[in-house]
Amino acid sequence: MATLLYLHGFLSSPGSSKAVQMRDWLAVHRPEIQYQCPFLTPYFGETRKRLEGLVTELLPEPVYLMGSSLGGFLATWLAEKYDLRAVLINPAVQPSVLDHGYTGVELKNFHTGDTYVLNGSHVSELHAADTPVIRRHDNYWLLVQTGDETLDYRLAVKKYNGCRQLIEQGGDHGFHDFARHIPEAVRFLAEASS
Repeated sequence: MATLLYLHGFLSSPGSSKAVQMRDWLAVHRPEIQYQCPFLTPYFGETRKRLEGLVTELLPEPVYLMGSSLGGFLATWLAEKYDLRAVLINPAVQPSVLDHGYTGVELKNFHTGDTYVLNGSHVSELHAADTPVIRRHDNYWLLVQTGDETLDYRLAVKKYNGCRQLIEQGGDHGFHDFARHIPEAVRFLAEASS
């Protein structure tokens, strides 16, 4: 059975809007695709081990990746490591996004209220998942909106040059009206195993 693995963003959760929309759409329209959205903490060494274990457990059945924001960064790492397809939604493209202002301060999860304090080693663990050069261009579909107030969409457009891209004017970091792209995103992911 194929699995769609949705990776939520930094300090988010499986209860995020796009994760819930994806889960609900699959349940109605593609129930033959299993949906998983693990809770990812910002302790990246732990998160990386968990994701590696999960993907290894799911293979050799088809595994489709979808990642938003920092989840897109992690989806890229998994896509390159395991040769998987990935849809990336306003992804973070550089681990340096957390180099300043995120260590030694209390961070609060937007959905659960859980708190975390990151140190330099946690950020180094994120750097260890960096894939600065994309080798498998056909495996990616990049969705960005130019109105992203959190990340510079142009960095993603540059990094995923040569990959399928959808660049929408306006919008925001949450990717306004994401649901309208779900059917095409699932078709793109499932092409790999058909």
